Amino acid sequence: MSAPEPDDLHDVPLEALLAQVTVLVVTYNSGHCLPVLGQALARLPHVIVVDNASQDDTPAQVARCLPGARLLRLEANKGYGVANNAGLAQVRTPYALLLNPDCVLTPEAIAALVQAARQWPDASVLVPQLTDSDGSLQVNYSWPRHAWKPRTGAAEGPLAVGYACAAVMLLNMAAMAPVGFFDPRFFLYYEDEDLCLRVFQRQGQILVLPDIRVTHLSRGSVRGPRPWRSEYWRGYHHAQSKIRFMAKHLGVAAGRRAHRRLMASAALNVLARALLLSPKHLARAWGRLRGVWQLPPQA
Repeated sequence: MSAPEPDDLHDVPLEALLAQVTVLVVTYNSGHCLPVLGQALARLPHVIVVDNASQDDTPAQVARCLPGARLLRLEANKGYGVANNAGLAQVRTPYALLLNPDCVLTPEAIAALVQAARQWPDASVLVPQLTDSDGSLQVNYSWPRHAWKPRTGAAEGPLAVGYACAAVMLLNMAAMAPVGFFDPRFFLYYEDEDLCLRVFQRQGQILVLPDIRVTHLSRGSVRGPRPWRSEYWRGYHHAQSKIRFMAKHLGVAAGRRAHRRLMASAALNVLARALLLSPKHLARAWGRLRGVWQLPPQA
């Protein structure tokens, strides 16, 4: 990582820093998140919301809470990566901030990320330290997770890593140009892991800024009339994305091994969850089993 050049970065006004970034929010039945998000983003001049065919009042809430935002409404739920790609295609600022609607942050935190990107121009991706609502640290960065066990919380200053969670992720648009953005084959889960691995393989820099902290209300962005259905689809897409990731980066044989292992573990998990009478976990386990079953082994 090249050292930052001493300059007058700390004298850049907040509004000037915010003008250099487009905040990109992907929503799906996320209307309940938008009043708080709207307050956080009120001073941002460039905001894009991509809605994945929500069935709640999300579009109306965008108009009410983010009146200056550009709303892109997809005709069907295309998944997290495809929706982000649609928004990224509209970005004209030097930086884009991917932001889950269930994250709580301030304009100052966004400006600090932009300021860090200006200070470390070789960084392709920059992320803050994510925390739970009680302030405890989340595992949102590590070396590539398929090769090393994730660890977090030890960074005391800017740290180059191999993986970072995309819940809050600042992209240097120029540095990302040779890498590209999200692989549309990952509907949900592993899309950020795939993106970071491609950056890592090209010797790009993924930078964690532990002094910048953002609250992430994990799994709080989606609500609907049938919560167990949401759990089913979480399990379904997580299983399929894991197999696709293994096949893409470790080879078809590794993907087939992952397919066999997940089939066996998912079947046992469904049985265990049924015996324990846990509807939420049973729905997720059943979704995982169906996801593996319906994915061809060579996928």
